[in-house]
Amino acid sequence: MTEKERFFFNAIRLGDLAIVEKELADKPNLIDVIDDRGSSPLILASYYDHIDLTQFLIQAGAPVNFKDASGNTALMGVCFKGVVELAELLIKEGADVNITNVMGTSALIFAAMFNRKDMIELLLENKADKTIQDAKGLTALGHAEMKKASEIIKLLQD
Repeated sequence: MTEKERFFFNAIRLGDLAIVEKELADKPNLIDVIDDRGSSPLILASYYDHIDLTQFLIQAGAPVNFKDASGNTALMGVCFKGVVELAELLIKEGADVNITNVMGTSALIFAAMFNRKDMIELLLENKADKTIQDAKGLTALGHAEMKKASEIIKLLQD
């Protein structure tokens, strides 16, 4: 990774929209660079809950369904963290709610694993597939049942 790329990713971590805008104006291909951990600029911006920066990167052409080294997307990250506003933005911009990572985990499964009721409601409204099974053979409902999360179980059974 070059120094310019490190600088760019640090600006993303800090949520410095002005620097990110300037760096992309100078070197547009930074939108496609991957950091040392396999994350894209969009995944990193959304992971750090930078909504304005996430919106800017999408408008600048960041691929919304890019998968990191583990097969996770930006939407998956915000689903386990529970940031509904970012999930709404990503879905509005074309994030696929049914993509799975290398372990077969979907955004809905992440939301169930971390007991994110509002996120589950949003994903279901956007046609999340309740039948997807992870590598352990568990659906979102299966994860909710393991945690005895009664509200989540009810949501996923309806």
